[in-house]
Amino acid sequence: MKKFLYLLLVALSTVAYAQPPIPAKPQAKPIALTGGVAHIGNGQVIQNSIIAFDKGKLTLVADATTARVDLSKFEVIDISGKHVYPGLILPNSQIGLQEVSAIRAMNDYNERGEINPNVRSIISYNTDSEYIPTYRFNGVLLAEATPTGGLISGTSSVMEMEGWNWEDAAHTVDVGVHLNWPPITRRQFDFNTFTFAESPNKDYDKQVGELEQFFGESVAYGNQASKETNLKLAAMQGLFDGKKTLFIHANTSKELIESVRFAQRSGVKKITVISGTAALWVSEFLKENNIPVILPATHNLPDRNDDDVDLPYKLPALLTQAGVTVSLSNDNSLHGGRNLAFYAGTAAAYGLSKEDALKTITSNTAKALGIDNRVGTLEVGKDATVFVSKGDALDYRTNVVSHAFISGKLVALPGIQEELYDRFSNKYGHKR
Repeated sequence: MKKFLYLLLVALSTVAYAQPPIPAKPQAKPIALTGGVAHIGNGQVIQNSIIAFDKGKLTLVADATTARVDLSKFEVIDISGKHVYPGLILPNSQIGLQEVSAIRAMNDYNERGEINPNVRSIISYNTDSEYIPTYRFNGVLLAEATPTGGLISGTSSVMEMEGWNWEDAAHTVDVGVHLNWPPITRRQFDFNTFTFAESPNKDYDKQVGELEQFFGESVAYGNQASKETNLKLAAMQGLFDGKKTLFIHANTSKELIESVRFAQRSGVKKITVISGTAALWVSEFLKENNIPVILPATHNLPDRNDDDVDLPYKLPALLTQAGVTVSLSNDNSLHGGRNLAFYAGTAAAYGLSKEDALKTITSNTAKALGIDNRVGTLEVGKDATVFVSKGDALDYRTNVVSHAFISGKLVALPGIQEELYDRFSNKYGHKR
């Protein structure tokens, strides 16, 4: 009996320990953050700032040395000596759609079939994911929950890293459709030479033909006065009037050009490319067509044997210098999403200014996702999605987030890693 009670106690304590933080309540009164260094997200910096927000919206972003504000109406939080930033935005992520990769039931990001634009990631989003708190305590407050697989994976949505359920957490629903452009060649390992070899994709023309037919049917469906509902064709309609973005995943420079031209011929109004080094070789083409690029993490190896070993670190700076709007992601990896700020920090160490590096994870990302009217910068009228760090948020040595607000709600920061750190620090008498 004693053994049974002991095991029951252990089980219950484990369940309680694993519970995510309780979602925050809506903002109850106006809040003012005073004295901090404000990084606006558009390249501007205010050394001694006052930032106020009410009902989830920013109402004041100003220099505290010149602004005249009656602070008696606000809950004042003194952040002197700290830095305040717009909430970081992680695009092209499986956050909330995947938990344990080895368990099929905990992976809900890849549907069967090749063409699934009607698959909406938002309804599969899990607000109780243990990854979410780990993102928040590094300043990642918004993320794009993105489906994968097939030629057309589905429709993604931008989610807040806070909420009781997916309806609560939804920031911008159905921002765009994800197209995986067929590879022109396939890269396979040759056991005879122990090297990678390129071979033509024999199905390339067939796959492109399927896409041309489907996009043509989608345009025709939208032009019909009366029609029977077709979920797949209906999900494509926002692409042709600019309400949705077409996110094109392509791996080579030739694939990038062909996929963009295909989308333009099909009548797609807004295009964002998700690619890597290949974007650099067609940067002039991307600039001329005003197409933003979402890059993988800077903490990566070069794509090719003859690439500069530092190329992944320098790529954001090289594309920015070429006039391309650049933002950073994390290659669909859940574990590294919390390091988004440090990817930008590496870009800053390899050619970008600190404020331009910040753009790659805030304002540029908001533009690429089509949500820059609400987030991405600290400007009056936008969402009060901000965080305060004790030091430079792009430096892992100094990024210690003390406050985070999502649409004005003060969110809990501790995650399971911090809880474990505190638990064993107490055991050995260490202090944070």
